[in-house]
Amino acid sequence: MSVHRAVAALALSVLLLPVTACGGDSGEHTLKVVYQRYGEDVRVEAHMKRTKEALEQSHPDVEVELIPVVAPDNEYLSKVQLMQRSPATAPDVLYEDSFNINADVDAGYLAPLDEFLAKWPDWQQFVQVARESARAVDGRTYGVPMATDTRGLWFNRQVFARAGLPENWQPKNWADIIAAARAIKEKAPGVIPFAMPAGRPQGEAVAMQSVEMLLYGTRTATLYDEAQQKWVAPSKGMADVLGFANDIFGGGLGPSPAQVADPRFGDRGVEELTKQGRVGIRLDGSWLPAHWSPGGKAEWAEWARTMTPAAMPTQFGQAPGRVSLSGGWTLAIGARSKKKDDAFRFITTALDRDGALAFAVGAGQLPVRRDIAREDPRLVERNPTVAFWTGLIDITHYRPTLTIYPRVSQELQIAMDQVVNGADPADTATAWSAKVTRIVGPANTRAG
Repeated sequence: MSVHRAVAALALSVLLLPVTACGGDSGEHTLKVVYQRYGEDVRVEAHMKRTKEALEQSHPDVEVELIPVVAPDNEYLSKVQLMQRSPATAPDVLYEDSFNINADVDAGYLAPLDEFLAKWPDWQQFVQVARESARAVDGRTYGVPMATDTRGLWFNRQVFARAGLPENWQPKNWADIIAAARAIKEKAPGVIPFAMPAGRPQGEAVAMQSVEMLLYGTRTATLYDEAQQKWVAPSKGMADVLGFANDIFGGGLGPSPAQVADPRFGDRGVEELTKQGRVGIRLDGSWLPAHWSPGGKAEWAEWARTMTPAAMPTQFGQAPGRVSLSGGWTLAIGARSKKKDDAFRFITTALDRDGALAFAVGAGQLPVRRDIAREDPRLVERNPTVAFWTGLIDITHYRPTLTIYPRVSQELQIAMDQVVNGADPADTATAWSAKVTRIVGPANTRAG
């Protein structure tokens, strides 16, 4: 199919960016697979191409049409939702963020997979926390996890040596982090002591990777109480999170407000400064080695001799002592698909043991199958820290998957941005609580 015909076929709306289809003309035997391709990151596309080739070889009657959507995460989700509104453009298989599953189920865009999964022995190999991430509130499962990630701290050993800090540093609480950042500021001028996503341009990363990583380490310990089915607002934990942010940014221990507001800083800027030895500690995730490896967006040959991971501690060192959050993308089947058997066959080809291992190695992700050892030399060669990050899966959390979560997330991002720019953390937490209460309704909140 030509580029122009692919664009025409997908032009549901002027909001949709042009996409390029890889494969033949769509027809009754053609399986349409939609996924994200953004910037220089083509790791998902590489795996889709691998799966297409394998499936077409094993099932010559199946033709796979790959349809990349060129957009960042938030725009990708919106564009795929638009595609699903019309039978002409609705995908058979789609690359689906686990936190968006409930919203798409509510909209009628996804098909439940339980009957397929019950007949697929490999499903029992997927770790429980990953399986739960693909389950909607109706109790049914709508996606098969491709891989996962965990979050924690990275620190520069060379910067730590200059600051007189130990090379085997493992903070026991937030106070240890602040103390290390202050030592870096004093003894390693020109270095950003502590960096974490904090600017509005970084969107969901601010909510999940910064605010929620901190919040789940407080005694409040959650944003949404699953047992009571209530959002926690007002939240003492949220006030403490914003207080920590104020210590960092108000204390000159983080990037400047101008850097935080620069869309390029969160993508490229912090990576360049890290490579230059100008960032001491980063609150980030398990995927950074994939960025630093050959072919990654921030190639850095020396990273393994410079950067070390550490677990993010809870606020006071209270049990369980460490905290992590995980995200994860899945492969799902579109509700409008008339080829669900073939669609599930594509998914099982992509995520059988060989396929899941190939994706984890190629994309630098953490495997979610128990039969893929974290010590597998193919994984370790790509990322020698994979065992550390995989070890956090047992204590990890996932974001609330409720349809209203994106609106709550937006308020988390706004609150962080306000504190970065000098707002009082206690007042900001109070205002955040009032906004969230209005969004979800007073009956759906509890204090914590």
